[in-house]
Amino acid sequence: MSVGIHAFGGYVPRQRLQRRVIAEANAWFNPALMGLGRGERAVAGWDEDPITMAVEAARDCLARRGRDGISEVFLASTTLPFQDRQNAGVAAEALHLAGAVGTLDIAGSQRAGTSALITACRIAAGGGGPVLVTSAEKRRTKAASLLELTTGDAAAALLVGEGDGVAKLLAHATYSTDFVDHYRGQDERFDYVWEERWVRDEGFMKIVPEAVGRALSAARLEAGAIDHFCFPSPMRRAGSSVAKKLGLAERSVRDNLQGTCGEAGAAHPLVMLAHVLETAAPGERILVAGFGQGCDALVLEATEALPASRPERGISGFLKRRRADTDYHRYLGINGLVALEHGLRAETDRQTGLTTLYRNREMVLGLIGGKCSKCGTLQFPKSNVCVNPNCHAADTQEDHPFSDMRATMRSYTADRLTYSVAPPAYYGMVQFEEGGRAMIDFTDIDADAELGVGEPMRMVFRVKDYDPRRGFRRYFWKATPADERVAEERGG
Repeated sequence: MSVGIHAFGGYVPRQRLQRRVIAEANAWFNPALMGLGRGERAVAGWDEDPITMAVEAARDCLARRGRDGISEVFLASTTLPFQDRQNAGVAAEALHLAGAVGTLDIAGSQRAGTSALITACRIAAGGGGPVLVTSAEKRRTKAASLLELTTGDAAAALLVGEGDGVAKLLAHATYSTDFVDHYRGQDERFDYVWEERWVRDEGFMKIVPEAVGRALSAARLEAGAIDHFCFPSPMRRAGSSVAKKLGLAERSVRDNLQGTCGEAGAAHPLVMLAHVLETAAPGERILVAGFGQGCDALVLEATEALPASRPERGISGFLKRRRADTDYHRYLGINGLVALEHGLRAETDRQTGLTTLYRNREMVLGLIGGKCSKCGTLQFPKSNVCVNPNCHAADTQEDHPFSDMRATMRSYTADRLTYSVAPPAYYGMVQFEEGGRAMIDFTDIDADAELGVGEPMRMVFRVKDYDPRRGFRRYFWKATPADERVAEERGG
């Protein structure tokens, strides 16, 4: 039975920290960092994490295809916010998929993303599926480390199912070995990284060929038949060196997005794959490698269905949706990498009532409001009585999702008295285009932004608040300027 990727999408946060400011800030300690001071790295906001980024990538993936029939939701990451709460389950709730679907977190290795994709392909080959595979990463790094300059935050999502889809799977292979190029122990905040040359010579050059050779053999292809090679390493020329060892054409080595995004850990093989699928031509063959305690390799072939199935935004669209950031201290602050004095207002107990959260999970996680079955009025939140003054019917509210509805801003406030991790706190009234309005937090607002009534907005799933005493995150939906504004900023 043939299996393939039927839809794909991605997400890259809007903020792009310029690497030169990182290098300049730490050159007093390590002057060699200046050699890595080119380009920019994607930085997730304080209210973003692997769950919220995976949700955004999945929305991009499923925007054209829809969400019907999905049987499993995977979330692959090494930086999942919860160790004992299923992170994929939160994502499924936000995507209105919870209930009948299976959910699974996949972690523990930088090849978690490719391992999740291979697992999904096996399920689809056995008659299961479609499986939604998401992968996202938000890695903490020590100041003045190489990882601080080379990593980036991003996510990708792929829908895998029976049939060729937009990219059919030709073969896959895995070579597993306990080769430790880096690690992060239990309760440790940062990765411990070993020497680069040894990782390249003993890891990339010896382990990757084992998995790739098996995958090419299973696909009955010569190395020269590969048109695109996705190898997610921030090391300069690493992809080219591995390609040469494998006999792949130099032109097949894809941009690893180091200059515009940074390396997104376990998510990066899938981020690169999604990026390739945005431009690949039917019939072209794609080789994806995921390295980490061994190597996963997948060989795919783009189909005739690909050109008509590309996402509205994709990795390329989110890369263009950018804001250059030169505030290194802000980056350190919102990621908890320096001890800031947050003030007395930050000391409020933020304990979440788990019973209340569960009973209202559809409203909180899915942004489900109400629609009056008598007059059709939409409202958020849902209540027992219709808000239409000409109706006021009781018990007529039916569930209605608001998360994918466009809206316009009716009013806003920039509040520096309310505690916020990244002040000021923006919030206001939004009017949904199909009806209904709500007071809601805003996010991704520039400090110098000139917002006005009628501003187009869209809903995004974000962290609402964090309880540092218990390590619990509350999620909700926020409003952010829609793509129409971003297009104006780009001059398009």
